[in-house]
Amino acid sequence: MAKQKQIKLGAIIHGVGGHVSGWRHPEAITDASVNFGFYKGQAQKAESGKFDLVFIADGLYITEKSIPHFLNRFEPITILSALASVTSHIGLVGTLSTSYSEPFTVARQFASIDLISDGRSGWNVVTSPLEGSAKNYSKAEHPSHPERYRIANEYLEVTRGLWDSWEDDAFVRDKESGVFFDPSKLHTLNHKGEYFSVQGPLNIARSRQGQPVIFQAGASEDGRAFAAKVADAIFAGHESIDDAKSYYADIKKRAASEGRNPDEVVILPGIAPIIGLTEEEAERKYQEVANLVTIDKALDYLGRFFEHHDFSQYPLDEAFPELGDFGSNSFRSGTDKIKQTAKEKNLTLRQVALNVATPRNEFTGTPEYVADRVQAWFEENAADGFIIAAALPKGLDDFVDHVVPILQERGLYRTEYEADTLRGNLGIPVPANRYTKVNV
Repeated sequence: MAKQKQIKLGAIIHGVGGHVSGWRHPEAITDASVNFGFYKGQAQKAESGKFDLVFIADGLYITEKSIPHFLNRFEPITILSALASVTSHIGLVGTLSTSYSEPFTVARQFASIDLISDGRSGWNVVTSPLEGSAKNYSKAEHPSHPERYRIANEYLEVTRGLWDSWEDDAFVRDKESGVFFDPSKLHTLNHKGEYFSVQGPLNIARSRQGQPVIFQAGASEDGRAFAAKVADAIFAGHESIDDAKSYYADIKKRAASEGRNPDEVVILPGIAPIIGLTEEEAERKYQEVANLVTIDKALDYLGRFFEHHDFSQYPLDEAFPELGDFGSNSFRSGTDKIKQTAKEKNLTLRQVALNVATPRNEFTGTPEYVADRVQAWFEENAADGFIIAAALPKGLDDFVDHVVPILQERGLYRTEYEADTLRGNLGIPVPANRYTKVNV
């Protein structure tokens, strides 16, 4: 009998949280975003729940109106390297921009984490949505949305080529003969393209999983095309199961049209469960967080998606302002959705800002209810799994302690790791080195 498909789970470690005022919660650790003990505890809690991965998000530009976590947080490569030494099975995935970094350096960094962790690294490939990022990297202007994806395509082509510099058995290390490596199994890339000129070879070998796992989070037309072409796993975001099912079907179809096996493209929507032993407790927990948010902070949070636009200049209780194409060169899919929803539902600016800052999602309720919703999304082809964000300081603990056992009892989720590499646990095959000769 074929083995039953299993839900995949990741945890985003977000310090003081992705919430605009979450740091004010009585149980919050106010320096969590730069507190290694906090990151270590979250990673080990997720590993105790047999999660596939932990995820570290990142950004390259802040203003005084950025949410607290963005103002003062660890850089992903550094914290993932540290977490590799205090975990043993869980994957380690971090965000790094193709618009403001060099392929050779990034290839080295993720290959290093892959060897340090013995095959558990993953790279969330982003193109950087905020125009202000250019100001921190000596750039005259931020690349346009379509150009950022053209850069990313070539960037990943270079990076993957560099990761194949050494065939898996290239290092002989024979003390008696004095042969350290087989020169015939070292390969120079010699890439010359529109944006990059990289000779190679890379000065680090492949790990047991061959190459780091590629994550992507694009939801725009350009982002979907890129994800379907290159991503092993996709971090998605949807407010409803119907939206998630539509996205899921679209990406799987696009992957197949690229000649890929759709089952080897793992789609993981991000959710922020709020769990109570009763419905009343879950609602109370939601209100605890929602009541921390002032309208001023909600407007600042909304502004981030629109290049830190100042929404305080508009009347709060009149219709959401007409913004035209504004926001299309930043978080395009997100800003399009905000504008569309505001227009369709005739929402005021106040309503939009509070909805964005304190979203009420369907994963709020008792452990059984949340498990039911997770199961429904999984079985109805809306998701292959989920990235769990902690809406409350103890949100990850609540999910691991109360929801995971229910999913395990239902046979939907592992009780032990199947493998000790990220590819192995996600069910994604090891890519063959392009230079290795296959004997037929």
